[in-house]
Amino acid sequence: MNTKNFLKNKAKYSNLIIGSSMILLLLLVAIFANFIAPYRYDDSMMNERLQEPSIQHLLGTDFYGRDVFSRILYGARIALQIAAQSVGIQLVIGVTIGLLCGYFGGWIDRILSFIMDITWSMPPLIIAFAVVSVLGQSLNNAIIAIAVVSWAQYGRIVRAKTMSIKNMAFLETGIAFGESTPALLFRYILPNVVPSMIVIASISIPSAIMSTTALSFLGLGAQSPSPDWGLALSDSVRQLTMAPWLGIAPGLALVYTTLGFSMLGEGLRDLIDPRLRSL
Repeated sequence: MNTKNFLKNKAKYSNLIIGSSMILLLLLVAIFANFIAPYRYDDSMMNERLQEPSIQHLLGTDFYGRDVFSRILYGARIALQIAAQSVGIQLVIGVTIGLLCGYFGGWIDRILSFIMDITWSMPPLIIAFAVVSVLGQSLNNAIIAIAVVSWAQYGRIVRAKTMSIKNMAFLETGIAFGESTPALLFRYILPNVVPSMIVIASISIPSAIMSTTALSFLGLGAQSPSPDWGLALSDSVRQLTMAPWLGIAPGLALVYTTLGFSMLGEGLRDLIDPRLRSL
């Protein structure tokens, strides 16, 4: 698609334009938080606890006298960390298993597909609770836990695409030229599933962020003094009667981020592979 056609159909790709703009802004905030934020996220001013929004503290202060506006800005880094690490782990596991299932078939496919089906059917948060309980309470462990229970969607799609590709002429040509199995998988098949994986990854980011945020909210993810938005929401509940404004900013930040990634994912889907609309 050339630039002229893209501009002509910009209304059709409004989700992509708006979503990418929102995520670009989030990325800039995360990168330049040190320069934008008036305070560090862990600067504690105990004589200014639970201050209402003002010129000095745009979104007020929390129970420990920390500037809420600054913590929201720094929290953008954690949101992007969750997006990159959680979805990255899911992609590695799901794509690898999907390729193996679709290409080899037989008992390998039956065993790995059985594992995928079990993983797909399990309630993610409940299993994530169990994983975090074993690994320990931290943001990284929460990210791993969510990834471990969420990779099956990638595996199922890659498996189906690999099965449809493996009998195509270009793959048979590679076999005829003596290409090794790894070369066939990663040089011939993988490039054909990458576009779909980009779409699925962008669509699944909001779920990864919300699930990890839920773990932090329950005390199983990020720990104080992290500027994680889920942790901020948890703290705001304890101060609801004294400082009801504390939960507004992290809540809006989560809505903005998940909406941005959702629109970006839908826009990429419409641009790259509209057949994935049913997912």
